Amino acid sequence: MDNSSIYKTLKRRSEGLYKEKGSKFIGIAQKCYSEEEAKELLKKWKQEHNQAGHLCYAYRFGVDKKVYRSNDDGEPSNSAGPPILGQIQAYDLSNVLIGVVRYYGGTKLGVGGLIGAYRTSAKEAIEAGKIIELEVYNWVRIRFEYVDMPNVMNTLKKHRLKMIDNIFETSCELTTNLTVQLSESIIAELEAFTTVKVESKGIY
Repeated sequence: MDNSSIYKTLKRRSEGLYKEKGSKFIGIAQKCYSEEEAKELLKKWKQEHNQAGHLCYAYRFGVDKKVYRSNDDGEPSNSAGPPILGQIQAYDLSNVLIGVVRYYGGTKLGVGGLIGAYRTSAKEAIEAGKIIELEVYNWVRIRFEYVDMPNVMNTLKKHRLKMIDNIFETSCELTTNLTVQLSESIIAELEAFTTVKVESKGIY
């Protein structure tokens, strides 16, 4: 299997807890695939912890891990978001969002104390979960006429591809997922048929 199409992420939501001088830090880690999904999860977490003073977070997306962001949410600059992102990097995770909610305990921790607290909370959340390896696929939409139905079906069977979200009406459409390393050759094989058009929906 091509290592360039494999990444580590978390199987399910997990939480960690860290306490320091009366302040309580709750780390929440969850698989997440986009900035829009992250916004929805953060909104949900804020509702769950509506009495918390801060919800700092970091995320990283993609098999190449090039999309990432961290946010201090009002804490001193670089004292919260970057330490959380540092744990995502330390565990080599991607397609993941980690937030840490802070309930203030009345005693200031200082920048060094905050860095340690947010880092540890993120670490606890990761270690409370299960790290898994996933493969990304090139998801494609195949459009064709009935004359090419046998050809398309035989190609799917040959490469052991699943039919997803298929429509067979006046013309035909279906979605399938191709392994990244074989996608180019399979698409070429399909498009060699007279009526077949293949549209890439994205790699994820």
